[in-house]
Formats: sequence, C-alpha cells, structure tokens
Amino acid sequence: MQVRNALRAGVGARAAAAMRALNARHSWSHNDAFHSWIIARLPARRDEALDVGCGRGELLARLAQHFDHVHGIDIDARMREASAARCAGLPNVTVDATPLERVSEGKDVVTMIAVLHHLDLTPALRQVRAILKPGGRFLCVGLARPDSAADQLWDVASMLTNPVIGFVMHPWVAQPADAAPPFPVKDPEYTFAQIRDAVRQIMPGAVIRRQLGFRHTIEWTKPAAA
Repeated sequence: MQVRNALRAGVGARAAAAMRALNARHSWSHNDAFHSWIIARLPARRDEALDVGCGRGELLARLAQHFDHVHGIDIDARMREASAARCAGLPNVTVDATPLERVSEGKDVVTMIAVLHHLDLTPALRQVRAILKPGGRFLCVGLARPDSAADQLWDVASMLTNPVIGFVMHPWVAQPADAAPPFPVKDPEYTFAQIRDAVRQIMPGAVIRRQLGFRHTIEWTKPAAA
C-alpha cells in the first residue's frame, strides 16, 4: 500500500492530521523553494526566457532580473492576471495564454515548476527541445506519481522533513495571508521512472533527480547538434 494511502485510514489518518496542523503552523511553498535552484543554473546567454505555467508570477519576477525578455505563459486566466499584476512594473516581462506548441523558437531557458504533469509528457518535452537555442537550458521542477519502493521512501522522507524545513524557514507561527487565486491542481499521472525514461529518450544527457518536498528536478542543456 502506498504511504499516502496508508495515512488516510486509522492511526495513519490521525498522524496525518497532526502533521497537517504542524505544517500549517510553519507553512512554506514547495515550489518557491526551488527558485534558487533554477537561478543558480541559468545559462550564460540570457536574451530570452520562457516560464511555462507562470502561475502568480514569482519566478517571472526573478527571471526578469537576469534576462532581456521573459515570457510567461499560462492557460488559467486567474494565474495570468496574478502574474501580470506582480510584474506590472517590469517592462521586460510579457504574460499571455500562448500554447506551448505555438511558442516561437530561440529561447535561452525554459522553466517549469509543478507544470509538466499538467501537460502531455512526450509532446511537451519535444516542444521544449525544439524551442531552445543550442546551449539553451531546460530547468524543470516536477511531481510524479509514487509507485516504486524508492518512491515510497522519498515520500516518507519528504513527509518527515516537511515540518522541519518549515520551522527552519519560518520559525514563527504563520499568520493568515492575503487571499490569492488558488493554483490549478492535478494529480500526477506518470511515475518518476516513466518521466525519467521519456526525458532520457528525448533529452539525452539530462539530469533528473528526486528531491525533498515531493518534487524532482530535470536539468538539460541542448547540444549544438540537437
């Protein structure tokens, strides 16, 4: 039985409720926590950046400090509105609803945070490969459906470390924040192994790693001959 399912019943349910209460007292964004991972891996050439599924625009605002032009795309109108509001004072940021398959080529970096599992995996990876310049980078923070024993162990590690990380990042009890539009939610369909195999086939040499916070990362640099 998967760890997440086990926590929905009996003693597990009570433990999960206690864990949720603790996490709420010291909440942290699993997605925002990976912004620094992305910024640390940006390519040397920084003309054009694309953030797929730009959400509320937090990463767009950070990328705008490093690129001549940053393009954020999101199919959700509320997310686009939130991104546009956050980046209103940044003239080098564009936010719109352009589908990934219609994005123009020539990007120096393509970023995704908690987005790839919303897309059709193989076509999305191929499109990213197509729109990147040679030497351009794909930096992705993703979610996967837990399946293998290794997946379950990483789930347990993420559950146990989640409140610790929250306490370190926010020692004081979290206060109610201003209401923000909720992110669209979808359970991951593909397992880590399936994502890894697709990435290796379409983006040879890519580095894909499990991470704490129920996430994995994908890092790929497009070679000159790709």
